[in-house]
Amino acid sequence: MKRLISYIVFLSILTPVAVKAQFESLQDSVVQLYGIVMTHDSLKGIPGVTVMVKGQNRGTITNEQGVFSIVVLKGDEVQFSHVTYRTETDKIPTDLKGNQYSMVKLLAQDTIYLPVAIIKARPTREQFERDFVNREVPDDDIEIARQNTSEAKRRILARAIPNDGREASNYVLSKNAQGYYYSGQAPPMNIFNPFAWSEFVKAWKRGDFKKKY
Repeated sequence: MKRLISYIVFLSILTPVAVKAQFESLQDSVVQLYGIVMTHDSLKGIPGVTVMVKGQNRGTITNEQGVFSIVVLKGDEVQFSHVTYRTETDKIPTDLKGNQYSMVKLLAQDTIYLPVAIIKARPTREQFERDFVNREVPDDDIEIARQNTSEAKRRILARAIPNDGREASNYVLSKNAQGYYYSGQAPPMNIFNPFAWSEFVKAWKRGDFKKKY
């Protein structure tokens, strides 16, 4: 028990000293980097240059005069990039005295080679009319929905798609209920029912009795 108390007392004394030493070391390694990015030939400030700490998600951009300021650590690599200039990288010295570092960064213009562009003459009026008329325009969502909900398409789908479980069970229950209703007697015949004949004629016109392939 005495050894445990001695160990706790020792840690309580040693921990603040270690934390303070680590904080002082980190504070000494922090550097305020500031400077200006200029053109290599005319020494003009370049606005919009990205100043990024390499390997980290920290950075800034230069203002209209090319001036920038960013907090880095000693030993960090700072990358300067722009769409029309060559990318350059500078390393902050590890043996830097103090916590401020200034620099003047010169960037040279970079030549960008674009892919080959083939320029063709404008088509004649006859060619434009021919291509415009013969061009197939794909159906939009509204036209596709209109085709899928048409009466002919719904009739085809009704014949092709089999009944699901609910429809099959409802059909069986309906047939059973009809059988129970006329149990013990002859069911009526619809041959003299004008409504039944009307439904028969409509089904014949729709082609419900045609042979299905």
